[in-house]
Amino acid sequence: MKFRVGLGKDIHKLKRGYKLILGGIEIPYKKGLVSYSDGDCLIHSLIDAIFGAISYKDIGRIFPNNDPKYENDSSIELLKETKKILDKTIYKITNIDVFISCEKPKLANFIDKMRENLSEILSLDIEQISIKAGTNEGLGYIGKGKGIECTSVVLLEEK
Repeated sequence: MKFRVGLGKDIHKLKRGYKLILGGIEIPYKKGLVSYSDGDCLIHSLIDAIFGAISYKDIGRIFPNNDPKYENDSSIELLKETKKILDKTIYKITNIDVFISCEKPKLANFIDKMRENLSEILSLDIEQISIKAGTNEGLGYIGKGKGIECTSVVLLEEK
């Protein structure tokens, strides 16, 4: 059986006046992620991981941030389009592993709902999806609470 691995990473600045959306969940917080779309860096990193695993173009070339079609678009819709692209290949997702780096807010209470969202959109068992969150211990851009970064790894196998 053939396997493929993809890695994706995305980072967005936190700023007042924006919504904080991660994994398709709006998280109550005083700041949100600045982006052309809804800024969901979890889903953006996951999309790039899927595209990487199938040796496809990156998220910026498929969903360009200068195309009015994607302005303020839901990243869930972009993930649905990504699934359609994946479904045309000989591969299926075996598992997903995501790490969210941020100082605040604490995300533990939202992770199960994020997993449920991804499970539903990608037609996966929730046990195939891992999402973890951690801090940068006050170090760097993330540690100073100025942004959130997500890294995703996807394992695909032949159908």
